[in-house]
Amino acid sequence: MPVNSRLPGFYKLSPRDRLAEVTRASGLTETDLACLVPSDPDMLATADRMIENVVGTLSIPVGIAANFTIGGRDYLIPMATEEPSVVAAASNMASVARLHGGFHVSTDLPIMVSQVQVVGVPDPRGARMRLYEAEAEILALANEQDPLLVKLGGGARGIEVRIVEADGATYVVLHLQVDVRDAMGANAVNTMAEALAPRIAEIAGGRVRLRILTNKADRRLARVRAVFDRDALGGADVVAGIVDAYRFAAADPYRAATHNKGIMNGITAVVLATGNDTRAVEAGAHCHAAASGRYSSLSHYEVNADGHLVGTLEVPMAVGLVGGATKTHPAARAGVKLLGVTSAQELAQVIVAVGLAQNVGALRALAAEGIQKGHMSLHARNVAAAAGAIGDEIEAVVSRLKTGGHVRLDRAEIILAELRAATP
Repeated sequence: MPVNSRLPGFYKLSPRDRLAEVTRASGLTETDLACLVPSDPDMLATADRMIENVVGTLSIPVGIAANFTIGGRDYLIPMATEEPSVVAAASNMASVARLHGGFHVSTDLPIMVSQVQVVGVPDPRGARMRLYEAEAEILALANEQDPLLVKLGGGARGIEVRIVEADGATYVVLHLQVDVRDAMGANAVNTMAEALAPRIAEIAGGRVRLRILTNKADRRLARVRAVFDRDALGGADVVAGIVDAYRFAAADPYRAATHNKGIMNGITAVVLATGNDTRAVEAGAHCHAAASGRYSSLSHYEVNADGHLVGTLEVPMAVGLVGGATKTHPAARAGVKLLGVTSAQELAQVIVAVGLAQNVGALRALAAEGIQKGHMSLHARNVAAAAGAIGDEIEAVVSRLKTGGHVRLDRAEIILAELRAATP
């Protein structure tokens, strides 16, 4: 039946009543959408506080990456992802890095930037200078907006004023740099920018349009370095293959997109498991990959004097431990507690280490047996379940799928039918 998406007053309903309304409007049955309702009613109430028009929740598998030594300390790392082989690859490469001291990390201060765009300024360069002259006043006004952040050691630290030429228009853009401490920081910097807007417009002699943070968090970088043992990786030829794969990604944006996606497989999984903003981190990372003016590899690989692989990764990491889903979602709170991190900078270090480990795991598979062998072996369980296999049937279907070499749903359905026909 045709769907009518006009649902007056929908937002005023309870989650269960919304689900009933959606069921009616879509022509589906209660059974069709029943899986959206969590068994814990408290979780539904929590979800309803987090976003709008809630009808249910979606459960994502959470695995634990093992073997990680980061900055001299061991971690058990929660990773939320639906993709097979991600957790296994990260754990495996962490064990290889462990042979040479694990992951060595560093981070910038947690500086976030909010942009205030001023339009209609008759003398943009003069306005730029006037704003710099008023920097102390601007910072003081910004810090008045968040005395708690200042008390915790954070607050507005500086400004940068840029002239942006855009399709016939000239904008004066003030960047407010704020140390947000253990927050991701969006709310803090946006609140400050909103408060500053009238005074900035007055000083510049124009009118403020946008005042919002940038997700190009290049003042908040996290860095990691690790040595991956040549023999544990599979020998000198595998190491050479990994370096060739990296060079390919560094030179070719078509390859770089997939190469960096592999890094984000690890990063996004930990960001999600800790209740942080996956879209902000993804945007910042991919923007950083194009910082040279051409999209390229985020990671870098070389061979040291002993023939071992040295991997490095530097990426913006705007994550926090206070505010947002990190505090409101029980699974996110559990993930943070399991990690035992005590600052946003420490969390950023853990995340970037997982990104490097995941990247090496993918490149090793590409350089050695090929990505599909391990990936499809794990994927076969999902295919078997999708075909309707249950219990012991799943492993039986998986075994025959892997033997045939083609992991496809249609083959799984045929195999399952044959197994059931042969069972008395």
